[in-house]
Amino acid sequence: MLDALLSVLLPARCAVCGLPGTSLCTACRTAFIRLREPVCERCGSPGPWPVRRCAECAGRRIAFVQARAAVVYDDRARRFVREWKEHGRRELAEAAAGLVLEVVPRPQAAEALVYVPGDPERAWERGDVGPRRLARALGERWQLPTLNLLRRLHAQQRQRGLTLAERRRNVRGSVVATRGSPGAVCLVDDVYTSGATADACAVALRKAGATRVEVVTLARAVR
Repeated sequence: MLDALLSVLLPARCAVCGLPGTSLCTACRTAFIRLREPVCERCGSPGPWPVRRCAECAGRRIAFVQARAAVVYDDRARRFVREWKEHGRRELAEAAAGLVLEVVPRPQAAEALVYVPGDPERAWERGDVGPRRLARALGERWQLPTLNLLRRLHAQQRQRGLTLAERRRNVRGSVVATRGSPGAVCLVDDVYTSGATADACAVALRKAGATRVEVVTLARAVR
């Protein structure tokens, strides 16, 4: 109801270029760089040929079986995510879901979708958790239930600007499951940067009973 009222009072503008008309104009949507095969079988990093482990994930213990994303997390995608998460434009979750559906196949083994929980303080400030809306939108299309299984134990330092090692330390042990998990689940988040957050959530889900955790995100940082 509130979103519908705001759409009347505040005409839509593109989250990327700012032009009036729609939340994501055709030109900007087309310009997103899609992450198509070949990618690393495990973490989804793009490369010249398919590999089971790439330089980014080789030698790491990762609790999820694979991660896939729809678009490259470049300046264009960064503006989109900032508008979506930090400026409270909840309607952009539908556009994000459309991009994911275009690139990422339905996780066939998954029994349910689980979303990455928001930081308690920032969730209160923003009034919503971006991954939750994305998970619900994908769940409707994929005909999978969306479960609220995870919570953060405490507010944490922002990941932005941290090294890969610092990111992993920052989130280690910061997420717990609130109840038992289905055996196979798909974890949904907005951005995959280092994989640290996805791994922390996957660890919590495995402790709660999951034997297979896949990860799906809108965007992925590419090094």
